[in-house]
Amino acid sequence: MDPTALFFVTCVMAGAAQAAPVPPPAPRAPSAPARAPTTAATAAPVASAPTAPLPPIPPSPAVPPAPPASHVLSLAQATETALTNQPLLRQAQAQISAAEARADIARAPLLPQVNANATYSRSSANFVARRGALPSSLATSGPPPSFNSYDFWNFGITASQTIYDFGQARGRWHAAEATAEAQHETARASRLSTVLNVRTAYFQARAQKSLSLVSRETLANQERHLEQIKGFVELGARPAIDLAQARTDVANAKVQVITTENAYATAKAQLNLAMGAPQPTDYDVADETLAPLGEEDQALDALVQIAIGARPELVALNKQVLAQELQLRAIQGAYGPTLGASAGLTEAGPQLDAMRWNWSASVSLNWNIFQGMLVPAQVREAESNLLAIRAQRDVIDQQLRLEVEQARLAVRSTKGTLLAVEEALVNSRERLRLAEGRYQTGAGSVIELADAQIATASAAAQRVAADYSLASARAQLLKALGRE
Repeated sequence: MDPTALFFVTCVMAGAAQAAPVPPPAPRAPSAPARAPTTAATAAPVASAPTAPLPPIPPSPAVPPAPPASHVLSLAQATETALTNQPLLRQAQAQISAAEARADIARAPLLPQVNANATYSRSSANFVARRGALPSSLATSGPPPSFNSYDFWNFGITASQTIYDFGQARGRWHAAEATAEAQHETARASRLSTVLNVRTAYFQARAQKSLSLVSRETLANQERHLEQIKGFVELGARPAIDLAQARTDVANAKVQVITTENAYATAKAQLNLAMGAPQPTDYDVADETLAPLGEEDQALDALVQIAIGARPELVALNKQVLAQELQLRAIQGAYGPTLGASAGLTEAGPQLDAMRWNWSASVSLNWNIFQGMLVPAQVREAESNLLAIRAQRDVIDQQLRLEVEQARLAVRSTKGTLLAVEEALVNSRERLRLAEGRYQTGAGSVIELADAQIATASAAAQRVAADYSLASARAQLLKALGRE
């Protein structure tokens, strides 16, 4: 939930936190009859109050107390749990291992290739003459065909090595290595995002916890007001409509208690999801926040330079650009020939104890002169991919600058907002105190008291929202600067 939505929800609360307790009704002084005629609106209800008793209203059910918490979860514990259990981080680590394995695969053609083989066959040995294969004097008809068969054994080992291929294999290997390094940086970016998500969820849960406390304090104040107004109405000092309004305010305050406590439980469930640790929500979050950052008051250009050097997304894209450049050079190497060497040793014969050995060695030069314009097409594809990655890097660079500026401005504005809402909360509490005093002396109305109560509730909600916004903005700035 963003700060604006949080403020919108909490501003409709029908009570205020931290309101001063309402003292019991003061005894009426002997001079009260002389002050009663000060307003006609006050005199009429007093005269008619005894003759118009309120109809009996069944009491509303009490709000159950908040369930006890099994333990308190700190911000550091939540972050450590997320770094240990978050499935997205395990997925990123697996992708690193896969990228490193692909680099080893790309290196394999640079190493000697050794192959061993062994065959056994049994076949007939009937001679078949073929014209042109032997001189006519030798290509005579042999013995008649027979079904007799004979054994034949063959064992061999061969080794081959690519000597030079114009950088094709080496370029693919180094490109795969650069891709693996980029994957390491991508995993670090996932780690930063995980830390930001768990911090944001933690601060949201802490804000909902504060709103839950505000709603319970508001309910307690409304219940004290109800008892006070009930005494005034029974004495005939206030009209019956004030008691109906007080009962309505208490009912609304109970609704807010139930709503805010449900929102707190939901926020803790979202925190569990951010931590990647399914567990009950019977814990409490601690009243923690992020300390002021040393860089939060620096100029934008200085912060952007810090982010450019530290953000893993940019480092990953630079590695991807390097990998694509190496891949392009490897493809261009296919225009040249490939030089290789091989050697082999065989041993064969009709019986295992009567076999003959042979060896061989060769050097080969293979040049694919024309492959249907395959290599030029591959070069164009690699060049286009390189341009796309460079453009993506420029986009990330611009987004990074915007992210840093937004986080910096959010920290600056919420710091100012926090000071303003604290002053507003102090003033609204003073207004509520004065409204309670005026209502006790008969100078104020229940509407004035309710307005003061709502104003105090709004100020308390604004204070919670501003505190949440400042903590979230600092977490966002840390992530924008590439720091945990």
